[in-house]
Amino acid sequence: MAMATATMIRSFLLLFIACFAFQIRSSSDAIFYESFDESFDGRWIVSEKDEYNGVWKHSKSEGHDDYGLLVSEKARKYAIVKELDEVVSLKDGTVVLQFEVRLQNGLECGGAYLKYLRPQEAGWKAKGFDNESPYAIMFGPDKCGSTNKVHFILKHKNPKSGEYVEHHLKFPPSVPADKLSHVYTAILTPDNQVRILIDGEEKKKANFLSGEDFEPALIPPKTIPDPDDKKPEDWDERAKIPDAAAVKPDDWDEDAPMEIEDEEAVKPEGWLDDEPEEIDDPEATKPEDWDDEEDGEWEAPKIDNPKCEAAPGCGEWKKPMKRNPAYKGKWSTPLIDNPNYKGIWKPQDIPNPDYFEIEKPDFEPVAAIGIEIWTMQDGILFDNVLIAADEKVAESYRLTTWKPKFEAEKEKQKAEDAAAGLSDGLSAFQKKIFDVLYKIADLPFLSAYNEKIIELIEKGEKQPNITISIIISIVIVIVTVFFRLLFGGKKQPAVIPSEPNVGSAAEASSSQGSGEKEDEDKKEDENEKEDSAAPPRRRPARRDN
Repeated sequence: MAMATATMIRSFLLLFIACFAFQIRSSSDAIFYESFDESFDGRWIVSEKDEYNGVWKHSKSEGHDDYGLLVSEKARKYAIVKELDEVVSLKDGTVVLQFEVRLQNGLECGGAYLKYLRPQEAGWKAKGFDNESPYAIMFGPDKCGSTNKVHFILKHKNPKSGEYVEHHLKFPPSVPADKLSHVYTAILTPDNQVRILIDGEEKKKANFLSGEDFEPALIPPKTIPDPDDKKPEDWDERAKIPDAAAVKPDDWDEDAPMEIEDEEAVKPEGWLDDEPEEIDDPEATKPEDWDDEEDGEWEAPKIDNPKCEAAPGCGEWKKPMKRNPAYKGKWSTPLIDNPNYKGIWKPQDIPNPDYFEIEKPDFEPVAAIGIEIWTMQDGILFDNVLIAADEKVAESYRLTTWKPKFEAEKEKQKAEDAAAGLSDGLSAFQKKIFDVLYKIADLPFLSAYNEKIIELIEKGEKQPNITISIIISIVIVIVTVFFRLLFGGKKQPAVIPSEPNVGSAAEASSSQGSGEKEDEDKKEDENEKEDSAAPPRRRPARRDN
């Protein structure tokens, strides 16, 4: 009874929110909105390029009566475009780009992003839409192997060179790791800011003109290394050099062994010299189908000698080895400070011929919205594509079109987890842990290890029973990086401890990945051959211990 009452209250609140949001939305129109309530045929244009053979379908979202644009086949390229009735300027005031995506079958390797295309005068046709079609902004999820990010890419024209350059948002947020509906929002404001929201929650804020936020920076550096500058022939970069005056000491014995017999060792009392460590198994019998001519002479399998269990050891006793105090190893000339050391050479800086200054980005206008992706998964559903000039309008669409679906999907997921015997409390707790780990992975000082950390997190999400191992591995990485920053030294990627055996890794995303897999298979085959050819290893003797 209490559960039914709670459900009624929740439904009433959602209805109230939806009515309130509808009033907000009706007061301010969207610049463009596509709900896919009706078929896309005749309104969206499918690329006629041969390589884009994926079939788009007008389909319902699983568990809902709401329709969307569906990626229906695996391992295909897809391209479809919608021309806007009017060109949208990104230079005037606030512009909000928003759309929903549901990864109904998950996403191991593929994209689910939108491209906001420039006018066709830039050199493209709707029926020939492909990855070369010029866009102003690319925005949305992309995931494959260690790549896991919500892209935001601005294609900006350099006023000096006239070239269009892709500027990628640094440290973008990660893609939610579930099969629920999610809404992605990018808010461009007149103060040169862009904010990235996922499900209405701000995940990233950046400044278009900051070199800390975009790679490469929109504003080029004032100076660049002189490409014509050459290192002088007499430039010495060696900080240390061998000491020419050093001589090997007379008492330095390079031939002395590292270990010698321990002359003070005494054979333990009770050692059974005449007893072998292993004996024939007295209970073993020759198989009835054993053929001496074909199988050779039958020998009983060996077992541990039971007499050795109570004794300190069996067989011939030998003195154990110990470290040789006279061992010094190979002598090498010691190093001293180089009096001619001049430091690491680098070319001198010169004025950058492509340098320019701007107060605002020179955004290209948007004349169409396109989806051009390659994916290994089907079931990707796009819905409720919106362009608006007001954040409140975008919020109202989220509340009315996305929020009810998301809440229903979340409740269904909880019920399925409960039916599967999972603890809701533990599941929610682990989700919070992984959310925190994703935020940690996005920290700037861990950028060199971001991909590997995300790969570990994803494996942990697939198999929650290794959550603790994942946390320990990431903590080791952070501590390693911290000590390197604290004590200096060359910064190299930290060695991340291997996680427990959690099954096969994510599917490779490129031909290079498949090539590496083939090399690994060859090495494994070679190792197996070597193992089969090598004689069986004998059990260590007690005296060796």
